[in-house]
Amino acid sequence: MVRSLWTAATGMNGQQSNIDAISNNLSNVNTTGFKQQRVEFEDLLYQNVKLAGTPATEDTVTPVGIQQGSGVKVAATQRIFSQGSLQNTGVDTDIAVVGDGFFRVQQYDGSFAYTRDGSFKVDMNGQLVNSNGLRVMPEVVLPDGYDIHSLTVTDDGRVSVKIFGQNDPIDVAQLEIYRFPNNAGLEAAGDNLYKVTNASGEAVAGRPGYDGFGVTKHKFVEMSNVSVVNEMVQMIVAQRAYEFNSKAIQTTDSMLSTAVNLKR
Repeated sequence: MVRSLWTAATGMNGQQSNIDAISNNLSNVNTTGFKQQRVEFEDLLYQNVKLAGTPATEDTVTPVGIQQGSGVKVAATQRIFSQGSLQNTGVDTDIAVVGDGFFRVQQYDGSFAYTRDGSFKVDMNGQLVNSNGLRVMPEVVLPDGYDIHSLTVTDDGRVSVKIFGQNDPIDVAQLEIYRFPNNAGLEAAGDNLYKVTNASGEAVAGRPGYDGFGVTKHKFVEMSNVSVVNEMVQMIVAQRAYEFNSKAIQTTDSMLSTAVNLKR
């Protein structure tokens, strides 16, 4: 009987992790480029009281055995990289990826990180950077005297801009985007950034719109792919599962109390 106390406790801990993930999804519902997380569960070890196939008589074996489970554990927090909706911002430096691919930025220590957040800015040196000042790679450097309102980014990532006093735009950069053999294996590093891991595989560079890479959309950003309605439904399911496990603990406690009070 004591086993059920610990089994139900693992269920409550698991649903707490589920609620934690749901609350993180909901809190990032307006975060640009955010990808929702899903908690996945596995059952724990079983005690084999009687193995299936144990001889029952000289000529027969038991068709099923007796196994007693010990609960549940969190196996993974899967990140879902489905496409988020696009928002037309009208901002000249906003770029969204539609399809597979990430932008690359260089961190302060020289390493690279990857993001779906294309709400870029132009710094004091005319370089395209993210909201934290990390440079987009390959570098996009606008020439002196550029007209920011003439900035154009094509679907295949070509960046062009006009210089004041000139009529014809000039090409200044070619954007590249990056994809991975296993997007779900990327490590979320905060600040809308992801880092490469052994599970994700190495980044593969490509030109937007070619060889299966997504395309770039100028003056758009990709919004979070979190569905508030689905998250609320998942929250209700998690809450009820938490309550069911707490009821199992209460029921076990009541049964133990009955056993204790048999002799008075």
